[in-house]
Amino acid sequence: MKAEVILSIFATSDIHGHIFPYLYGNGEHADHGLGKLAALIKKEKEKSEISILIDNGDLIQGTPLTYYYSRFLISQKNPMIQILNKLEYDAAVIGNHEFNYGKSILARAVSESNFPWLAANILFSTTKETYFGLPYKIKTFPNGLKAVVIGVTTRYIPNWEKKQHIENLAFESAVASLKRWIPYVQEEEKPDIIIVSYHGGFERDLSTGEPTEEQTGENEAYKICTEVPGIDVLITGHQHRFIEEGKINGVSVVQPGFNGQALAKVTVKFKKNHNDWLIAEKHSTLISAKEVPPDEAILNIADYYEAKTQKWLDTVIGEIEGDMLIDDIFEARLREHPLIEFFNKVQMEAAGTDISCTALFHESAPGLSHQVTMREIVSNYIYPNSLSVLKVTGKDIKGALERSAAYFELKGDTEVIVNPEFSYPKPQHYNYDMWEGIQYEIDVSRPKGERVIALQFKGQPVMEDAEYEVVMNNYRAAGGGGYTMFRDKPVVKEILTDMTELIANYLLENKKIMPSLNHNWKVVAGNGGDLLVN
Repeated sequence: MKAEVILSIFATSDIHGHIFPYLYGNGEHADHGLGKLAALIKKEKEKSEISILIDNGDLIQGTPLTYYYSRFLISQKNPMIQILNKLEYDAAVIGNHEFNYGKSILARAVSESNFPWLAANILFSTTKETYFGLPYKIKTFPNGLKAVVIGVTTRYIPNWEKKQHIENLAFESAVASLKRWIPYVQEEEKPDIIIVSYHGGFERDLSTGEPTEEQTGENEAYKICTEVPGIDVLITGHQHRFIEEGKINGVSVVQPGFNGQALAKVTVKFKKNHNDWLIAEKHSTLISAKEVPPDEAILNIADYYEAKTQKWLDTVIGEIEGDMLIDDIFEARLREHPLIEFFNKVQMEAAGTDISCTALFHESAPGLSHQVTMREIVSNYIYPNSLSVLKVTGKDIKGALERSAAYFELKGDTEVIVNPEFSYPKPQHYNYDMWEGIQYEIDVSRPKGERVIALQFKGQPVMEDAEYEVVMNNYRAAGGGGYTMFRDKPVVKEILTDMTELIANYLLENKKIMPSLNHNWKVVAGNGGDLLVN
């Protein structure tokens, strides 16, 4: 028997339904997707002595293909699962977006998988037993080397997800769960290596240990490395970062970005010592999917689903009599844009409220052209959000507006830029909201927390103790994005139809839409000064 062996650990994370190497909004080529990763995985596995292949979560949601499948092709097998089965994944971890389409679709995906889904810290709220049954996966190789993979996910899911999608579930701290499971695994399984696959990210700077975000428990990777003994490799995700060559407290850490742009590889060299395999070296890297031709056999698995999706995407829903396109994404947040006013108008009509807030969700939002297709709708509104109407106070509204106002920073006297906290370590531009039904100004020259001025509702000042009904997406209504003032507020009503469907239905009913701006809010830089944009 050989005295040395090299184990290759491969990981994908935050693929978000991307299979094909192009952008759904405009069809342009993109260096991402499972098709490209499949080619990398096959090539790398052929070169490896022994290997483990793991998906780290947020797999089954995120593209028009996965949305169309979840709404119209649910009688068919899930294409994402078919591909992972074909690639012979050893395990997958539950990500927060796995719940977006509901428990039944997630349960079906799990049942179709030839590999276990791991979630040691997702429990039945009554029995405290693991919901998915398996907290960890053992893989023993012919040479006797034994590896254990423990899966955990961010505990913050209840702050984002629809209540009915996570009913009767409890989400434990990943740190607390691992402190319980790792000693158990060490005692019962006696593995040669412990790999933790965590659908969560880093709450502190990897080099300095300084906090990089509010310590809410959403991300616990740094704490896992420093407070939980016995971990050899930590795979991370959720933040969509590209992290390689990382070590914290002796633990090798890695994070392979998002949408299938890179494959994580951790190489572990073992040496035989009597009857034991001991770790001699660890090395982590990311392998880019750029310039890698996709695996056609893998693309073929999804061709049927993709053809149906593309036909649906090209369906014309309605017309815009004017301009609702986005030329500059930052400008569309700095000054009123008819697309945002339109989204708020759809929300208010669906909910029957006078006040609404929404965000511009991603940096490639194109706006709406003259002939609006489903492709444009899902390219602008990329999440399967439903709506909630909350009863909130004027103080809550002011607090939410101050949270949004922190999105901006002033450079010099009049140049407005994005607060780096909304870009690093994870882009969070979707956490800047714009409101309809109230009038307000944001003065970027003032200190954070004191920027919102001239706040009115129907021409009268918004009173701190007065109550108002506001419609917003379910993510925000749960307090997601740092909007803790909305958490546990009375729910007046819920509109469970996805926002993309509400937008499509509004266009189908009204046929032609006239873009409008009522100038109910503005961003200024002291004394109403003109703004320069970076």
